[in-house]
Amino acid sequence: MTGVPTVLPSYVSGGWRRPSDDGTPVRDAVTGHDVARISASGLDLGAALEHGRRTGGPALRELTFHQRGALLKALASHLREHRDELYALSAHTGATRGDAKFDVDGGIGTLFAYSSLARRELPDDTVCADGPVLPLGKGGTFLGRHLLTPLHGVAVQINAFNFPVWGPLEKFAPAFVAGVPTLVKPASQTAYLTHRLVELIVESGLLPEGALQLVCGGAGDLLDHLTPQDLVSFTGSADTARRLRAHPTVVRHSVRFNAEADSLNLSALGPDATPGTVEFDLYVDSLVTEMTVKAGQKCTAIRRAFVPAELIDDVEQAVAERLAAVPVGNPAHPDVRMGALASLEQREEVRRSLKALRDAGRVVFGDPDHVDVVDADPERGAFCSPVLLRADDPDRAEPHEVEAFGPVSTLMPYRSVEQLVDLAARGQGSLAGSVVTADADFARAVVLGAAPWHGRLLVLNADDAGESTGHGSPLPHLVHGGPGRAGGGQELAGLHGVAHHMQRTSVQASPAVLSAVTGEWVAGAPRREGEHPFRKPLSRLRVGDAVVAGPRTVTSEDIAHFAEFTGDTFYAHTDEQAAAENPLFGGIVAHGYLVVSLAAGLFVSPEPGPVLANYGLENLRFLTPVKPGDSLTVTLTAKRITPRTGADYGEVRWDADVTNAEGESVAKYDVLTLVAKEG
Repeated sequence: MTGVPTVLPSYVSGGWRRPSDDGTPVRDAVTGHDVARISASGLDLGAALEHGRRTGGPALRELTFHQRGALLKALASHLREHRDELYALSAHTGATRGDAKFDVDGGIGTLFAYSSLARRELPDDTVCADGPVLPLGKGGTFLGRHLLTPLHGVAVQINAFNFPVWGPLEKFAPAFVAGVPTLVKPASQTAYLTHRLVELIVESGLLPEGALQLVCGGAGDLLDHLTPQDLVSFTGSADTARRLRAHPTVVRHSVRFNAEADSLNLSALGPDATPGTVEFDLYVDSLVTEMTVKAGQKCTAIRRAFVPAELIDDVEQAVAERLAAVPVGNPAHPDVRMGALASLEQREEVRRSLKALRDAGRVVFGDPDHVDVVDADPERGAFCSPVLLRADDPDRAEPHEVEAFGPVSTLMPYRSVEQLVDLAARGQGSLAGSVVTADADFARAVVLGAAPWHGRLLVLNADDAGESTGHGSPLPHLVHGGPGRAGGGQELAGLHGVAHHMQRTSVQASPAVLSAVTGEWVAGAPRREGEHPFRKPLSRLRVGDAVVAGPRTVTSEDIAHFAEFTGDTFYAHTDEQAAAENPLFGGIVAHGYLVVSLAAGLFVSPEPGPVLANYGLENLRFLTPVKPGDSLTVTLTAKRITPRTGADYGEVRWDADVTNAEGESVAKYDVLTLVAKEG
């Protein structure tokens, strides 16, 4: 950005809106020059929320989960084409190229992950059944099931300054998949980067109008306009989270509130990880990385570094040597590996926190008040030296209560697993912890002891280091959040994150009605027999289409042949005397897989047709023993139909029920097939 800084417009109510005043300056973290000006003065935030509810919400709810997933994939591909622009703009925030990639690529990767989740784990429908069908009566005519439907509100996100791209996208993705529009309120220090991100999204033309809005500047009266159908997701300080959670409108309407707040994350070195081991080096590398990536401004960064008392000198020396080799300065310089903090105000906040931490320990590397920088002015830019402290008395309160949100970590010794677990809990709730050890028993003890206080735990060793994403990297498939002072909320977490934006409703009904509501056939609902369903392409196949085939009598010769042919000569199939003594069988019985094979022979339509492949069975249960002379009948019913976006085929899940002459189910399972859409 060059020239006179402009006031960032907000994207609300269907267009870009400029504030009614000139706003306040936002400064380059490296040079101190003004980058932009920011204000939300004059914006009608109530109207913006209503626009999301009345325009964005209905448009999203018309789309199926698969259609929303496809749009996310297209959006991720579009943003990936503009990564270099976002990387370059990130330099104003003090971020190195590596920091920028962590933020930008992490956000884009989250869009891709949720796109895949929507298309592979959710139905091609606008509602989603949640969990199994539950019988509520003895006769099977009264059933219950949970149903997920999107809330009819807006997902309001209030973000921190440290991840201006990943932060908005990690909250937006699950809300979009759920069918809920989003309003983004970025932190002022880095709002210009989020602003450009939203510009790129709007310019793509991919999203329905109202699906995404942006407010640059203060939140003003935003929360006053919330309804019971809205949600708030906040990332920032614990104090601010408490104030927002207690907002009268949030309390009055029981607005869903998710917070990711301060977190004194830990990393623990196992006693087995002595100098020279892979694990010792992994621990040192991880600690240095977490102190220097994004200049330590990560909610997941390691603040408390626990090491066995007998190894603390070795760890201190190794970490200090590594930190000494980290050049600090202008992130545009090719030699620089750590940039600036987000602002001069943030640097002063780190220095204030360091004063409290120094009451409990001593600085063993770095100077909190001075740092030599490359290609920059250390006073105009918000530069800070990496600072490693050592607190030989780990019972002191300060390291467990004070977070310096920058390149700061404190080494502390422990002398037993029990003490380590106790120290871990003194953080009063953290987003992330890591245990670096090759000792599985030690890892189990620490994980089980620390788990109640942590949202995520990484066990790192030589076995998983090659694929591990590291201590500080949240993954869209898993929970990102933590208890207690970490906010008590949860972001991401795959389907859990999507479900957070939906209402779970228990539906009690007859089988026919429940099938109609959920779009999935359930036992007891009507079936349609006639043309063999394997002769129908996806375009003609309907849920409830079925074939009943059989009977087929099972003989002793069948069982003996199957045993010899497969090599499965388990005594219950081959030894009459031993089988007779088995209290479950009382004689020779057919192999379960023989039953499944015979059933397939009954229901298959052998001629070439739209069924392309059988690619698995799920939920297989053998319920009643099959003895020589028993006759089998199989009923196969189309249970769920899922077209695959971008492919000329889809998945059909079939309910298979194999019964004997008395009508007893001997086996139940789901058959999965791939079926052509046409043909």
